[in-house]
Amino acid sequence: MKKITILMMGLCSVAVFAQQKTTGAIAASTNLTASLTLDNGTQQVLLTLTGPNDRWFALQFGSFNGGMQNGADVVYWNGTTLVDAIHNGIGIEPSTDNANDWIQISNTNNSPTNGVRTLVYTRAFSTGDPSDYTFNFADNNIDLAWAKMGSATFSLSYHGGGNRAVLLNTPLTTLGVEDFSLNATQVFPNPSNGNFKIVTKTFLNKINVYAQTGALVKTIEVNSKENENEVSLTGLPTGVYLLELQNETEKSWKKVIVE
Repeated sequence: MKKITILMMGLCSVAVFAQQKTTGAIAASTNLTASLTLDNGTQQVLLTLTGPNDRWFALQFGSFNGGMQNGADVVYWNGTTLVDAIHNGIGIEPSTDNANDWIQISNTNNSPTNGVRTLVYTRAFSTGDPSDYTFNFADNNIDLAWAKMGSATFSLSYHGGGNRAVLLNTPLTTLGVEDFSLNATQVFPNPSNGNFKIVTKTFLNKINVYAQTGALVKTIEVNSKENENEVSLTGLPTGVYLLELQNETEKSWKKVIVE
């Protein structure tokens, strides 16, 4: 009976995990990353967006043929909040939606490194607002486009040719059990100046830091139950280090480079 119970619990876990799809963390540009995770159980999408903290940056998403396409859904950071907007065409400032349907989860400045802001927001697949793109969990890809201002300002103006790109048919990958283990942990930026962020889909209790010689150089007790933890190895010599990530049931290893 115990074996059957354990098997059923395992099958339920797989079923829960299969309720999510993600683009994964996409490194769009220097200091600009984006990730969309769709949860079919809650019918919510989670957006994680990082960008330079001294200027506006934007993400367009949905189904389209190019950047700033008329009618395309877009969000952008204006120095104060994440603006929910719709494009009016190339070269025309987007219009702010009547209601902002994105709910802030976290807004962290100088994270995961100095000069970078990390935004985590969520909203429903379907908001009922005709200006908003309706996410469909059955889709296997999504179109993305990003842009950031070429200089330090939050005024909406031409960003410059090298400060934008279109990523059509970005895959949406179904998350499995492995994606919720410590093996799926992400470390960024990497390489870094010694300050970086560890993002997990499960609990993290302890981080052991080893030099390439195998010597233990630092142990970090993680008291928070958050999925994102900032780590500082400043003061250690530049080089390659191995992180031993631990929780109550598993271990995983990640390599980091301190420059």
